[in-house]
Amino acid sequence: MTRTLIADLNSHLNEEVVVKGWVERIRELSSVTFLILRDRTGRVQAAAEPGLVSRLKLSTESVVELRGRVKPEPRSKMGFEVAVSTIGVLSAAGPLPININGPTLNVPLELVLDNRGLTLRHATINPIFRIQAALAQGFQSFLIREGFTQVFTPKIVASGTEGGTELFSVQYFDEKAYLCQSPQFYKQMLVGAGFERVFEVGHVYRAEKHATSRHLNEYVSLDLEMGFIENEHDVMDLENRLLRFMFEYVGERCEGELKSLDVVLPVVPVIPKVPLLEALELLEREFGKTHEGRDLDPEGERLLSKYVYDTTGSEFVFVTDYPWEKRPMYTMPKGRDATRSFDLLFRGLEITTGGQRIHSYDLLVENMLRKGLEPGQFSSYLNAFALGMPPHGGLAIGLERLTAQIAGLINVREASLFPRDRHRLTP
Repeated sequence: MTRTLIADLNSHLNEEVVVKGWVERIRELSSVTFLILRDRTGRVQAAAEPGLVSRLKLSTESVVELRGRVKPEPRSKMGFEVAVSTIGVLSAAGPLPININGPTLNVPLELVLDNRGLTLRHATINPIFRIQAALAQGFQSFLIREGFTQVFTPKIVASGTEGGTELFSVQYFDEKAYLCQSPQFYKQMLVGAGFERVFEVGHVYRAEKHATSRHLNEYVSLDLEMGFIENEHDVMDLENRLLRFMFEYVGERCEGELKSLDVVLPVVPVIPKVPLLEALELLEREFGKTHEGRDLDPEGERLLSKYVYDTTGSEFVFVTDYPWEKRPMYTMPKGRDATRSFDLLFRGLEITTGGQRIHSYDLLVENMLRKGLEPGQFSSYLNAFALGMPPHGGLAIGLERLTAQIAGLINVREASLFPRDRHRLTP
């Protein structure tokens, strides 16, 4: 008999079915034993004769195959249950290091991550990654509709895109190579190759020696690049529409997951834009908050987001016109000291960096030299600009950060299936 998924059982009332999944709970009464069975689509109550279960010495989280009849049962949450005739154990579970079948795990995050293969089964953790998957799918769907081509670029590279030292080195046969910080160079080269609009969903790597609730050393980046723009505002306006689509997409496909986590998706308005210098002045005026240098620290991001929400109702704010020294060498200058770049803050955290890129070969070389970089080390990248490059710009969204902010998670590692940070290489 073909397996029936739990979500489809309501169309099989009074029929014999085979259901397969994990035993989430066992409740033994004198005349009946109730099992809660879980598969990828949901949970169902199953009722079996006590002897049928006791003979198997069944334990929670064992994987089983139940055969039985779907019967109406008003006392069940689903309005029906499976009256079990036979049980087959496909894989017995040993003693569990963590009880994962309570309403919360109630254990330290490190213990959750150490036992990730088990804790991902929990009812408050598993839905996070279904929402995350829908965010990535929404990103892809919107951009394909907008004429973008999905691309897949190398993750082993000869040099960094940011011109810095925060790179993981690898031995590549007889040469030294690095794990890619960003697909930035490749995105720009592909715009110049005639694709005009490209996007990628892929892992990137940052060898930053931090251990904060905001950072990962390996994360998923949602990248896009688009040609023939007027300026950075075209990129921001695209992201405004993109985020609105992504959240609508998640809302349509993850209704159950959102409900189980008590998550309300944000409304995406016309997102306010605040130049960085104005933001710094605002923070000092409204909160007495000062900054060293021209940049926002984490507290500044939170305070600015609070002010924007209190005054406009928007949970998002674009911070624009970052100074030249804070942006990579490919960022389009705006005057001598500013750039045509932006960050997007969402609920007090930066989730996007983007802007207009330099498309002139001579200006790009000049900017490299001004940054203290040797243009000869970027020859394959520079060649694309010597052969004709349209005005272009793009952005990158950190998928885990976006997921964490939507789900109200305290630590971004909770939004990574198997996080890699300064101290974690397993599981």
